[in-house]
Amino acid sequence: MEFREAVLEVLRLEGRPLHWTVIQDLALRRGFLDPFTQPDVRRNLLAALAELVRDGAVRKEDRGVYDLP
Repeated sequence: MEFREAVLEVLRLEGRPLHWTVIQDLALRRGFLDPFTQPDVRRNLLAALAELVRDGAVRKEDRGVYDLP
């Protein structure tokens, strides 16, 4: 699964605002992301979040906290 898809899926499943570290943890635990095949998970996840905010697919609620619009 791509980073953008993983972020959106975690936020959809949880249905509430989450800190990016929680999004990362849940994506890894649920197998949406694989640190062995996808390098630099943290950097790529943060880049995906920034891109999703720019596209309007995700809303930044607070410092490091994101939700679906």
